[in-house]
Amino acid sequence: MMVVGLTGSIGMGKSTTARLFAEEGAAVFDADAAVAALYEPGGAGAAAVAQAFPGCADLQTGVDRAALSLALQADPSGFARLEALIHPLVEAEREAFFAAARAEGRALSVLDVPLLFETGQHERVDAIVVVSAPEDVQRGRVLARGGMNEAKLAAILARQTPDSHKRAAAHHVIDTSQGIDAARTQVRAVIAALTGERA
Repeated sequence: MMVVGLTGSIGMGKSTTARLFAEEGAAVFDADAAVAALYEPGGAGAAAVAQAFPGCADLQTGVDRAALSLALQADPSGFARLEALIHPLVEAEREAFFAAARAEGRALSVLDVPLLFETGQHERVDAIVVVSAPEDVQRGRVLARGGMNEAKLAAILARQTPDSHKRAAAHHVIDTSQGIDAARTQVRAVIAALTGERA
């Protein structure tokens, strides 16, 4: 089974592209969804956050993302602590997912993760697909989100590998600025190229 790392900076259309891969038959592991599940009431992530970041979570209500975000803004060193707690939990979920995909006989699995390069996971996949769009398109998408502003966007981008570096390291780049149909055509071309390379 070929494992593809799918990534892209905030606002580039990664989640939509991941859905297109799934529609074409790929098994897609969504790292963000895995974290969200861990943060639910009773989740292992909620327990870890409650202990490491007092007031930001408890087992009855799960993780208070707004409180956690404020805590991390106040003390950015907390990002490393949070990642050290959560990443091993996500890794266990991911390995179980891929084991199930192999058992199903899937030819292609996609690891959908925003911090593919930043967490070193790019070294553990067979191919890298980067989702990208022009900077003005990216900024427009992100700033249209509720609760987002220039300062938050700048803080997020500061923690992400620059788009130009991601594109340079990618085996394939999907441009999401031309609409969903164009993106779907590109996804199909990437799948054809990957399965051809595999064969």
